[in-house]
Amino acid sequence: MDALIAVLAGDGIGAEVTAEAVRALEKIGLRFAHRFVFESALVGGAAIDASGDPLPPATLSLARRADAVLLGAVGGPKWSDPHASVRPEQGLLKLRKELGLFANLRPVVPHPAVLEASPIKSELLRGVDIMVVRELTGGLYFGKKTRTATGASDLCEYSVTEIERVVRLAAGLARGRRKKLTSVDKANVLETSRLWRMTVDRIMPGEFPDVTFEHMLVDSAAMHLLHRPRDFDVIVTENMFGDILTDEASVLAGSLGLLPSASLGGGTRGGVFEPIHGSAPDIAGRGIANPYAAILSAAMLLRYSLRLETEAKAVEKAVHQAIASGALTADISAAAKPLTTRAAADAVLTAL
Repeated sequence: MDALIAVLAGDGIGAEVTAEAVRALEKIGLRFAHRFVFESALVGGAAIDASGDPLPPATLSLARRADAVLLGAVGGPKWSDPHASVRPEQGLLKLRKELGLFANLRPVVPHPAVLEASPIKSELLRGVDIMVVRELTGGLYFGKKTRTATGASDLCEYSVTEIERVVRLAAGLARGRRKKLTSVDKANVLETSRLWRMTVDRIMPGEFPDVTFEHMLVDSAAMHLLHRPRDFDVIVTENMFGDILTDEASVLAGSLGLLPSASLGGGTRGGVFEPIHGSAPDIAGRGIANPYAAILSAAMLLRYSLRLETEAKAVEKAVHQAIASGALTADISAAAKPLTTRAAADAVLTAL
């Protein structure tokens, strides 16, 4: 297979972890006789510094041409002025919208070898395998915004079509897993959540009769994620709730550095694949960032954009073996001398 992969390293540790994900993909290309072509472009703060635009036209053009996009991270204190009219995160939001990416998939599967890295009791973590599907183009993040000297507002808005497509995607994933879907909302307060719940109630019995589904308020979901995480299979929720809940769920795995994500649309190609962690400017340039989330994001790229399931499983197995062998970076290691970013990635390449 030939494939063009856009590499948008972004800011902070983005360049460091993305480089290791590219190395893993190159290794897969050699092992399975694929030809992956990598083209790089600026996004986020780095793009603002270079052009004043967090998503320059050349970057968007590359993303549209590519079979998939591998993204590092965007943002940092340098660009965090609350009065600034242009911010790195705007580039990411625009990229998702321009590519029509409406669903963000975030798997949470704690590794048995690093359960102690989580503050949650290890007996609660064994057997946890959750897929969170977050709606990505609606809600507060994209609604009309106003701000004056004395007040501000953000409009939360959803259409039935937006809800339908992400629920169908999530239910389809549940059908291939343990056949259980949990829809998270705030229907006791929000009209958007009442519309969300009504839409789920209409779709699920008729289109997915083999999938058990339930509704859960977001505050209850936040509690149950930590108290009984094994009960969840696939969680589907709106944009802001999904953003918050998946960061909370990272404590189940022990570190943000272990969790990948895929942002998908309705097509059979494309998609943006990135670790859920941020740019971590406090450790940027030190070579100690955890590369596993970025490498696992590359595995999701293989699975969802290139339809290379065997290759995706090979990467996931290699990461699993590397962690099991004790190849741990500082965020998940209690050792006096944890591995560097490059050394941890080398362990994956050796396993491959």
